[in-house]
Amino acid sequence: MDDITFTGVSKSYGSGVRAVDELDLTIGTGQAVALLGPNGAGKSTTIAMLLGLTRPSSGRIRVFGDPPDVAVARGRIGAMLQDGEPVPGLTVGETVGFVRSLYPEPPPLAQVLEIAGLTDLTGRRADRLSGGQAQRVRFAMAIAGAPRLLVLDEPTTAMDVESRRAFWTGIRAYAAEGRTVLFATHYMAEADENADRIVVIDRGRIAADGTAAQIKARAGGRTVRFALGDQPSAGLDRLPGVTDVRITGGSAVLTTDDSDATVDALYRSTTLRIADLEVTGAGLEAAFLSLTR
Repeated sequence: MDDITFTGVSKSYGSGVRAVDELDLTIGTGQAVALLGPNGAGKSTTIAMLLGLTRPSSGRIRVFGDPPDVAVARGRIGAMLQDGEPVPGLTVGETVGFVRSLYPEPPPLAQVLEIAGLTDLTGRRADRLSGGQAQRVRFAMAIAGAPRLLVLDEPTTAMDVESRRAFWTGIRAYAAEGRTVLFATHYMAEADENADRIVVIDRGRIAADGTAAQIKARAGGRTVRFALGDQPSAGLDRLPGVTDVRITGGSAVLTTDDSDATVDALYRSTTLRIADLEVTGAGLEAAFLSLTR
């Protein structure tokens, strides 16, 4: 079997809290899948079960036909998690090289370092890197054995914009060889731009599953944005058609199911000065908020 499957998977803890609730999910080979959900939605538990770090309370997980712990032991799964510190004193090259040596048929070290954007840092001590550079080392360690499934948990935390762009270029190059990538992120733009498929989890269940375009279409409505400045935002939620209001960067962002009525009411307002108004289709962030409200 070439798929990753969750069949009726649940995970409960001692207090009776069910972190994952009857999860059914199939991920095909070669897909790049983003796993989205609010804090406490069950993302981390789902990833932990997929990596064999914890067992489901019920249901079954198979990774290319094997239980997760067997798939890990056979080198079919690589993981880039949020924690973990490098061995003090080792260089980047030595650190990645050691992990690479644990696999039976690893790719050349130079290739791994190039994909991770670490070629120029090969001789640097791995415990003296910036946060973004350390994340790239974790990425290199995750792909050192060329696993068929790569699991990433918040992979671009601590990375600047340029590092994020380089990182996703490396991910796309890795996935282009027919490997499967599953990543959890809070950055909606990353999911929108880099995932073939998005799975939204809320309260341990799947709230939505599809392409970014399909997820956004499910939210319906449009987004009306305008420069708010220091004007009061009170009453914006009562405008015709408005279903959600966010204030960000000096702008008001209104999600509405009747953009014409919303825009008309804004321009009729006697208390607001409307400037730089823009109407667009609902974005992934608006769709996410709507699905997990």
